[in-house]
Order: sequence, then structure tokens, then C-alpha cells
Amino acid sequence: MAGIILLGPQGCGKGTQAELLVEKMGIPYISTGNILRENIQKSTQLGLEANKFVKEGKLVPDSVVIGIVRDRLSMDDCKDGFLLDGFPRNLSQSKSLSDIAKIDALIEIDISDAEAIRRISGRRTCKCGAVYHTAYNPPKKRDVCDKCGGRLYQREDDKEEAIRKRLEIYHKDTKPLTDFYKEVHIKINGEQAIEDVFEDIISQLKLKKLI
Repeated sequence: MAGIILLGPQGCGKGTQAELLVEKMGIPYISTGNILRENIQKSTQLGLEANKFVKEGKLVPDSVVIGIVRDRLSMDDCKDGFLLDGFPRNLSQSKSLSDIAKIDALIEIDISDAEAIRRISGRRTCKCGAVYHTAYNPPKKRDVCDKCGGRLYQREDDKEEAIRKRLEIYHKDTKPLTDFYKEVHIKINGEQAIEDVFEDIISQLKLKKLI
């Protein structure tokens, strides 16, 4: 069994690595954002409770999030392992998780703030849903969507000031987590090609005999 937490700042390529990992290891990918939405949609007891806070624009309390994670980890498909993303977010959640499941590895995909800003601030979006990047995936004509000819724009969340604020929160919350899981903490250089990041993760998991 391998209980794995995936950690990393926005723009680090965590989603891509999660897809590759669950395919390689055959374990479920558990995103707290996704399971929270599922519980709200299905109107479960915890989902109804969570929805009260969501409607008011408030953070869902730890007790509710932990309950939802506990329910998900108790399902049969998690008996041979799981990959957690978006949980735990703080020390209190980490301690509660220790009572629910054994964590064998905390994988931190590390990129510099400058790299995170470069990756995210370059995103350009169209109202039709198409997404571009000024460096990695530029449109044929600057600021014009290839698909519909619409004007591309930069979302507020993708502006440097907003990114810096989120990174500040991430660093503040992450340090206690890596300290708490120092025995199983694996730090990976995320500023490499996707394949190289994945290769490093697999090598480290093999060293720990988790694969």
C-alpha cells in the first residue's frame, strides 16, 4: 500500500504528474476540491454542511473537509493506496489525517516563485474556453483566439499580484507540512521537462520500495 500526498505551488505541473502517477501505480487520485463538489452535488450530510459555507463565500471548516476525506479513504479502491491532492492544507489537517490513514510519501514538486509567475502570468483565455500561453502556446495572431477570433484576456487570478499573494499563503502553510512529514518528505525539482520530473518521482518511490 502507498498513501501519497502530492504538494506543490500553482504552476508546478502537479495535475500532470498526478495523472501519470495514478496511471503508473493504479491508485485513485483524490482531489479534495473534486470530492467536496461531489458531496455537495449528491447532497450528502457533509455536502449539505459544506454548501452552507460555500454559499456564504466562507472556507469550509476542517471538521467537514476531514469528514469528507475520511469517507473517501474508507472506500474499497483506496485499500491498496491513494494519491491525495489539496489535503492536508495545514498542520491541524495533517494531524487528523494521521488518525485516518498512513502516509508513506509526501512528494513536493518544487519550483521558484519566479518560475511560477512566468508559467501562470503568461496564460491568456478566450470566452469560448480556449486557453493559450504567451510563451508555450501562443495564438497565431497576438491576443486573438485561433478558434473563434475572440479577444484574449488575462484572468484576474493570473495577474502577478494575485499569484504572489497565493504563493505567500502557500509557503506559509507548506513549511509546517514538510516539517510534519519530514520522515517521508520527497522534494522534486519541478523546473525540468515533464518526463524528467516523473522519472525523478518514480526513482524516489522505488527507493522507498513503494513501487
